[in-house]
Amino acid sequence: MSEAIKPAPIAAPATRWIQLGLGLIAMMSISSPQYVWTLFVAPFQEATGAGLPAIQITFSLLIVLQTWLAPVQGWLVDRFGPKLLIALGAGLSGLGFVLSAQATSVTALYLTYGGLCGFGTGIVYIGIVGLMVKWFPDRRGFAVGMVAAGYGSGAILTTFPIDMMLRTSGHGTTLVTFGVILGAVGICAALGLRFPRPGEVTARGSSVVAASTVDYTPRQMMGNPIFWLLFLMMAMMSTGGLMVVAQFGPVMRDFGIAEVAISGMAALPFALTLQRIANGLTRPFFGWVSDVIGRENTMFIAFGLEAIAVWAMLGAREDPALFALMSGIVFFGWGEIFSLFPSTLTDTFGTKYATTNYGFLYIAQGVGSVLGGPAAAWMHDVSGTWFPVFYTIIALDALTAGLALFVLKPMRKNWLKTQR
Repeated sequence: MSEAIKPAPIAAPATRWIQLGLGLIAMMSISSPQYVWTLFVAPFQEATGAGLPAIQITFSLLIVLQTWLAPVQGWLVDRFGPKLLIALGAGLSGLGFVLSAQATSVTALYLTYGGLCGFGTGIVYIGIVGLMVKWFPDRRGFAVGMVAAGYGSGAILTTFPIDMMLRTSGHGTTLVTFGVILGAVGICAALGLRFPRPGEVTARGSSVVAASTVDYTPRQMMGNPIFWLLFLMMAMMSTGGLMVVAQFGPVMRDFGIAEVAISGMAALPFALTLQRIANGLTRPFFGWVSDVIGRENTMFIAFGLEAIAVWAMLGAREDPALFALMSGIVFFGWGEIFSLFPSTLTDTFGTKYATTNYGFLYIAQGVGSVLGGPAAAWMHDVSGTWFPVFYTIIALDALTAGLALFVLKPMRKNWLKTQR
């Protein structure tokens, strides 16, 4: 991009990289409730006797509580600091795993796995993203992408162990074991987190990405149409991505390829591991790319890539290995929304209220969860096939890619020009 930018501050390297590392660990500790959910769908159905749509409401509650309460969670972190609040969130996430092991009704499942895990992961996620945009104003896309990668790929370390323990010990033991371990790891990492102190951030050269010279309050931000365009775009991308996340296990089972061996491993956990790797790599990668070529240009490339990959994955449904590979590319084109959108928002509306401001935008993820879980299951039940779900994802991806390049880009350019 060619716009002239205000000088970007940069913090003492050692301190901020330590903060990045701790944030990454904390994010990894809370990723499993969302990203291994598909492994627990069948055991929870058996334990509660509920149908698939009712069980998938748990997943929607997880995302809704993680996102719809994000403004409050962000305000709490801004008000009381990241250390205790993020530690509390990590502890609640682990506790939700532990208590859901005893759930024999959907109500209990909603309160534990959906409620405690959802609220806990929300505090951790929004708090750490808000922390990183403050520590790394000069590399905002990359830094947010790194910690978001911890959330997107942290389940790499747990997918196969959880799948193996489910097969040998059942879902109860698995949930208790991993709930205790992950909760403890997250709490320990959170205790080292803090905001930059006054004077700890010093001036540095300029960036290639246009950034606001004014800090806008949440009220001011929500009065700007750019925020609502970003909200719409993130909601559409979240809907498509969460359709894949929530329904991937049932999709592979319906296609008859979930248990087919790939390199000695069942196709489903093999595909889930590829997805976690891709979902982790894409966030810092496209965050870095956006620092170089601009946020909207990167959105157009990434969202278009996902649309093409979903179409190719559907065409490969009779080939387990190719289907698994294409699912990884789908996640490589989706996971970067968690680095691109918070970076774009902060570039547009400033850093002072960044945590709370992103909390309002993050609600879009909750909107997507309502459509990505139960609505996708309903579409399947009504049509008897997953094809309408796949076609919906492709359309949403293509539309959002077009909005990024042809609507958001000129709107932001004109908006930032008014601040000079």
